[in-house]
Amino acid sequence: MELWTSTRRSKVIGVRVVLVSLVLLCTIGVESRTSLKWDCFEYAAVSCRAHSASVSDFGGVGDGTTVNTEAFQAAIDHLSQFSSEGGSLLYVPPGRWLTGSFNLTSYFTLYLDKDAVLLGSQDESEYPLIEPLPSYGRGRDADGARFSSLIFGNNLTDVVITGANGTIDGQGELWWTKFRAGELNHTRPYLIEIMFSTNIQISNLTLINSPSWNVHPVYCSNVVVQGLTILAPVRSPNTDGINPDSCTNTRIQDCYIVSGDDCVAVKSGWDEYGIAFGMPTKQVVIRRLTCISPTSAVIALGSEMSGGIEDVRAEDITAIDSESGVRIKTAVGRGGYVKDIYVRGMTLKTMKWVFWMTGNYGSHPDNNYDPNAIPVIQNINYRDVVAENVTMAARLEGIAGDPFTGICWVICISNVTIGLARNRKKLQWNCSDVAGITSEVTPKPCDLLSDQGPGKIGACNYPEDNLPIENMEVQTCSSMLVT
Repeated sequence: MELWTSTRRSKVIGVRVVLVSLVLLCTIGVESRTSLKWDCFEYAAVSCRAHSASVSDFGGVGDGTTVNTEAFQAAIDHLSQFSSEGGSLLYVPPGRWLTGSFNLTSYFTLYLDKDAVLLGSQDESEYPLIEPLPSYGRGRDADGARFSSLIFGNNLTDVVITGANGTIDGQGELWWTKFRAGELNHTRPYLIEIMFSTNIQISNLTLINSPSWNVHPVYCSNVVVQGLTILAPVRSPNTDGINPDSCTNTRIQDCYIVSGDDCVAVKSGWDEYGIAFGMPTKQVVIRRLTCISPTSAVIALGSEMSGGIEDVRAEDITAIDSESGVRIKTAVGRGGYVKDIYVRGMTLKTMKWVFWMTGNYGSHPDNNYDPNAIPVIQNINYRDVVAENVTMAARLEGIAGDPFTGICWVICISNVTIGLARNRKKLQWNCSDVAGITSEVTPKPCDLLSDQGPGKIGACNYPEDNLPIENMEVQTCSSMLVT
């Protein structure tokens, strides 16, 4: 089989003519004189591609048992020659495609048919060992090297991983069992990890049963993650949904996540390694997110935040049966900062805490962290929150004896209504070493969060300007499959 692609937004007249032909063929289901059948599909992407192929053209077999690692890598290596000629697309047809880790290329789209299932191999030898992240100093699970992710990319430009809601199944059960038993010598693979890259889109897929984190863009810029369904058993270890890490300009939207850990965790490096690497995560937009995470946060900031986290904007967030809404996690030794955080429009149902901040999270990569590296937390804004069936409104724990300011947190909370559960805690606001202001918050906050009285809702600002990533548009691409 062969594929041809085009775009509906091209300004080149010749390409428009080709596109009209493609649309006509797709519409009428033409069979040529040589009895070729033309099947077409459309997809939304930042970039369309001029060249395409199917993994089955390179010996791939979607029977659920044949290992296709070499087929995927051969296809991608072949298509990489078109990076300067309009880019390329690799089509994954209906079937169950067992594979180990493979590496992507630039100006490339990986597209999964709606009936395609990518199955992550459970054979450790199918995942090459790679160096620890420089901002972490070691693997997250263990010292030393880590397993490469199922889908991996490094030093890339313009990469799209998308589909018609096709599925990537990490088959994580065996990995979780080994991890709990202490039988792994290296950090588990993620489903998708893209490093040191720019212009990345991950969209319209279902990700299930990741061995560990699901989506991990790290040291990247201009990242769009949208339309994902991410599912993991709620007791599976460290199955975070989406973790932007030392990234600039990230947009996460229209995602549904059920996780054994944080649904979204914003990160930027770990203790002395993150401080030395010095790459913050900044300019992040999170919107229209639905999360179920009974043991973790809907959105976490940290705990690995030593490179700094700033200008994170979250709105239209829905959570059901989750531990906390937005949680800041940090500790002595982290250094760095979390600042300019803006959250509005959260609807929360059945929560342990609405607000949770932790200054004593611990969990260090080694014993060489600097005990004088105190994180700075400032300009944290929450507004327009409705919650019901809540055990406790807030647990806010700063760091005692901050040597820089004497105030560990600066928080603003306004227009918040929290309905309490039958098993509610007697103390609703547990606050220590924090400072801030509130307006129109029920139940009444702790004294460390000074009540400014009604009519002060505007004090907790949400920026009205757009971040650059919000202006990054997708277009409709068309591909034709000839069988």
